[in-house]
Amino acid sequence: MSEQSMKELLEQEDMPDIQERTVVTGVVVQVSRDEAYVDIGYKQEIPVSKRDLAVPAPDDARDVVKVGDEIEVYIKSLGGDNGGSLSKVEADKMAAWKVIEEIREKGETVEAKIAKEVKGGLVAYVMGLRGFIPASQMELHFVKDLAVYVDKTVEAEIIEIDVQKRRLVLSRRKLLERDRAEKEEAVFSAVEPEMTVRGTVKRLVDYGAFIDIGGVDGLAHISDLAWHRVKHPSEVLEVGQELDVFVKSVDRDAKRISLSVKDTLPDPWVEKAEKYAEGDFIEGKIIKLTDFGAFMEIEPGFDGLIPMGELAEKRIERADEAVHTGDIVTVKVLRIDTKRKRISLSITKAKRDADNADIKKYVDEHQSEQAEASENTEGQVEAHLDWLK
Repeated sequence: MSEQSMKELLEQEDMPDIQERTVVTGVVVQVSRDEAYVDIGYKQEIPVSKRDLAVPAPDDARDVVKVGDEIEVYIKSLGGDNGGSLSKVEADKMAAWKVIEEIREKGETVEAKIAKEVKGGLVAYVMGLRGFIPASQMELHFVKDLAVYVDKTVEAEIIEIDVQKRRLVLSRRKLLERDRAEKEEAVFSAVEPEMTVRGTVKRLVDYGAFIDIGGVDGLAHISDLAWHRVKHPSEVLEVGQELDVFVKSVDRDAKRISLSVKDTLPDPWVEKAEKYAEGDFIEGKIIKLTDFGAFMEIEPGFDGLIPMGELAEKRIERADEAVHTGDIVTVKVLRIDTKRKRISLSITKAKRDADNADIKKYVDEHQSEQAEASENTEGQVEAHLDWLK
């Protein structure tokens, strides 16, 4: 046996039990831009490339470790000119898998850094481990553009783990569901119909707006967003807007809350109606004829109904037997129903009252003339008597 072979044999006997595919602790003895040399007690220091030092790989290995650092490394191979190959990344991953398993057993959550969007979901990293968040597990509702989450860190729950296959599946939805359940209980126990509460616009859809009122989303139908006609909610609202909303109804069994934005705003119809009183005489234009009467514009955007029986003194079958679109007529206000937002008008009663007023005026004037004539006659008689005396 040669002297060199004998020396190597003695060195191997002095070396600790070091095997491939195991994790050991070593000391960094040298660092350059591209690699670090680590002493693990083997016959020579073994290099660790910068891509095996951290994820993502650093531009400079010296940004990750320095001489004297004690680190754990995974032995990928032993032997060869370099003494073998080590990986800090793999050792970190193996340690991370153990931690991840413990976290799942305890039912705890993890912080996941979203790396990129892929088919069906998102790739996220937890403690350097690659994980997957299915699209259906990211939010409580469907998300069209998952790219908005890239580079963000989210709290998630581990729903599946397989260390051998390096499989890690995460869910953010489960956390949101639990959080929503807690908030729902608080909101549904406090909110009652006809209350006004503060909310934040969460989503706009063709048929209305979902508004967060403390962790629970209520729906304000498009017809309840404004007093005027709205083609799309974006005309009057924007996501993130804070506003007061009126609670129309609460369905605790179905977990639904119906909201209204317009009921917190002044009602233009009521404001206009307050300018008029039952019994008033007003003039307006006929704007529409129907089978049950005619609508008269009192002022722009504000009209009232003249029922068929109030259009003419005689019985008529059609509204156009009494009036036509565009006619200017005088009506009497019969009734103002602010709750149902209806004003009932009458042409016949306006005419009748006008005729009665004319008659009264004639009678009053005739009686006044008679009284004056009587006073004159009495005066003449008294003057004649005085002359006779």
